Amino acid sequence: SSTGTWTTVWTDGLTSLDRYKGRCYHIEPVPGEETQFIAYVAYPLDLFEEGSVTNMFTSIVGNVFGFKALAALRLEDLRIPPAYTKTFQGPPHGIQVERDKLNKYGRPLLGCTIKPKLGLSAKNYGRAVYECLRGGLDFTKDD
Repeated sequence: SSTGTWTTVWTDGLTSLDRYKGRCYHIEPVPGEETQFIAYVAYPLDLFEEGSVTNMFTSIVGNVFGFKALAALRLEDLRIPPAYTKTFQGPPHGIQVERDKLNKYGRPLLGCTIKPKLGLSAKNYGRAVYECLRGGLDFTKDD
């Protein structure tokens, strides 16, 4: 996500940029690739809402993967301080409850997200779900 924009806006003066900006602390070339680099970036924990995996991931990844100035981008690794991970409550129940609900045991569960995520009528969305389940998926999910 961002703590700024390409143009100066009046809200820039309201931001504690030095406190909240990510810091690239190391850059190294990708072996054998002239125009590719690995960047190591650290973010202050104050940026993230405690206990929210969603907030953390959207803050780190955000819309940077759609940034047109980048030809390619890949998140290789994510390290989370133990103190921050302790703020996550975890799921309300474990995999066994999911397996019991689905009556599926002894193998990985297989699911998908229906695409497109927008524009399908309820009837066509239901048809897509039906075909996925009929084809062997255990579940579908909605974005």
